[in-house]
Amino acid sequence: MRGSETEAIETISIALRHHRERAGISLSELAKRAGVAKSTLSQLESGEGNPGVETLWALAVALDVPFSRLVELPTPHTRVIRAGQAPKIRAEHAGFAAGLLSACPAGASRDIYEIALEAGEIRRAEPHQPGTVEHLIVVSGSMRGGPADEPAELEPGDYTTFSGAVPHLYQAVGGPTTAVLLMEHS
Repeated sequence: MRGSETEAIETISIALRHHRERAGISLSELAKRAGVAKSTLSQLESGEGNPGVETLWALAVALDVPFSRLVELPTPHTRVIRAGQAPKIRAEHAGFAAGLLSACPAGASRDIYEIALEAGEIRRAEPHQPGTVEHLIVVSGSMRGGPADEPAELEPGDYTTFSGAVPHLYQAVGGPTTAVLLMEHS
């Protein structure tokens, strides 16, 4: 199992146990509600197994939590996920894998932008309203992006998230760069 998949299983294990205990239900009851074997659920809570998207979706529905709550990593204020390093959850019956980069918090809204940076240009941004969080995924080119005092070096496929309520910047490094910018407002 690859490192990102091991990390995903550990995250799922902790989240499943937390949400099951919060709901006050037994392993047997959750397994019954989700249509999953009790032994499978026990393995998942022990950090073993390799659940597919379908299994996790059924468990999320049975626990009455968004799917993302079972697979999301703890989030520091600034985070970078390198291309291919997001914990992957694979489908059971298809060549499909999903890596959750960030879940939308309750009560928040999001705007999504495609940004294009010319070589060497720096876009310095003033702080936005408190509670604004920015998510940046590089599509092509290389760039620096994030808090002005500590921007991350990013390559195609890399992801970072940071507070938009502090001075921040976007800078193409080398040549033109394209990225997806998602602004979350709460």
